[in-house]
Amino acid sequence: MKRRDFLTGSAAAAGVGAMAIGSKSIAQGSGNRTWSMVTTWPRNFPGLGVGAQRLADRITQMSGGRLTVRVYSAGELVPALESLDAVIEGSAEMMHGAAYYWINRSEGLSFFTGVPYGMTSREMAAWVRYMGGQEIWDDIYDQFGVKGFLSGDTGTQAGGWFPEELKSLDDIQGLRFRTPGLGGEVWNRIGTTTVNMAGGEIFQALQSGALDAAEFVGPYNDLALGFHQIHKNYYFPSFIEPGLATECVVDKAKFEELPSDLQRIVELACQAEYDQVASDFYANDPIALQTLVNDHGVIVRQFPEDILEAGANAAKEIIMELRDSSDPLTRRTTESFIESLNLLRARTDDNDLTFLEARRRYFDLTDL
Repeated sequence: MKRRDFLTGSAAAAGVGAMAIGSKSIAQGSGNRTWSMVTTWPRNFPGLGVGAQRLADRITQMSGGRLTVRVYSAGELVPALESLDAVIEGSAEMMHGAAYYWINRSEGLSFFTGVPYGMTSREMAAWVRYMGGQEIWDDIYDQFGVKGFLSGDTGTQAGGWFPEELKSLDDIQGLRFRTPGLGGEVWNRIGTTTVNMAGGEIFQALQSGALDAAEFVGPYNDLALGFHQIHKNYYFPSFIEPGLATECVVDKAKFEELPSDLQRIVELACQAEYDQVASDFYANDPIALQTLVNDHGVIVRQFPEDILEAGANAAKEIIMELRDSSDPLTRRTTESFIESLNLLRARTDDNDLTFLEARRRYFDLTDL
């Protein structure tokens, strides 16, 4: 996919499609609803923007048109990082983004996107669905009259694009680095100056020199965004986003006005999309990485040990501070996260990790 394909997708054509769906839903009978979903992603953006559209289509189709969802990509109705405000203020019924974009409203929200050295995506889903995470998330968002659902899973992300090879912690000092959430605070503490900006804005910032380095998601997205045109040093894995989740946020009052079956459709469509997006990234990240390396001369690297260790120490320090926060909901979120991670990682470390290490060492089919 060329970098501009998803940025210049026809909003007019999308609008015509949405109008056609809306007309069909109206024709099906009274009581039909049309909701607007604003997103933080460019239109047709691999994995994430496509996932938002697919979620809207799922809800529309599963409801038989009784709840039609029209998607407005970043900048079409509101700027990307004003998407949550649009739902809170009532100009849209839904938004699709990432909870850590709203850390200024509650630091606890970062836990529902990804925590440095924290939960993998499977651990995250277990915490939210079965170990009280959703209930805490609901309490945080209740303050703003909205409700959040997990709606996508990128898996462990890439670490980022850098202008030069990183040989030690000294090489990152003072770099202007795009990365959000608690991960951004980790990078701040180990020496960079971090900036949060939407995905569609990063390329221009790198090109102009406003940013020295950046991370977004991984090869599937990064190839489309064109970062390889500026930097060639591509670092893996991300230690700040081990299992990033996207969210679908709905206006809680309007959600509760829905019949129970439509509420259930929204919930299950989000759950299905969480898993669908994971499959999309797992399938397409390796293909995109091959293209980056073979066709564009990208060099895949791993972070030096002193950066990894400094990042881990900073992450632990931040989590301890959040556990002592003056905000009761942030404390409660942090305590639940710590307790759940300590339990869940026993399975991950003793079972999954042990198997993966054995497979890496002893089982190779590339020569068959």
